[in-house]
Amino acid sequence: MELHVRYEGDDDPKKCSARKLARFDLATLHRSARATPPGIVLDPHAETALSPADGDRAVHGAAAERLVALDCSWETADAEAFRIDGPHRALPFLVAGNPVSYGTPFRLNTVEAFAGALCILGHREHAETILSKFRWGHTFLELNEEPLARYADCVDSTEVVSIQSEYLDAGT
Repeated sequence: MELHVRYEGDDDPKKCSARKLARFDLATLHRSARATPPGIVLDPHAETALSPADGDRAVHGAAAERLVALDCSWETADAEAFRIDGPHRALPFLVAGNPVSYGTPFRLNTVEAFAGALCILGHREHAETILSKFRWGHTFLELNEEPLARYADCVDSTEVVSIQSEYLDAGT
């Protein structure tokens, strides 16, 4: 599965997981929305949760072979910034394992978003490969082992949201 990043460049370059993925030829950076190929867009503002059904090429065509993320500061991650072609999907409840946002739900960096999506879509080994470039990468998978396995076993977005609700209800 191809990984593409609409790169804003407004984060600290030394901590930017998207830039590191690109240095290892694991993702392609794009400076404009027009240059970014269509794919499944990981969008926290999307109304539909990512599910294994999104990997169905018969439904999504070539877009099902690409994941697209927006790499920007969380302060500028408004809905307008996500104007990228393709079906937009929100990641369900996952907890950050990176040192900057460790333990914070829904506050993933770019590599964590890709890894979570890859696991849900049935590409666990690819997720492990991209996370292996980060000292803390294994932590993301350890923290989210159970929810990722449960989301990957879902049929559609409705089931993913139902499982997510269990985690959200448990936290209140």
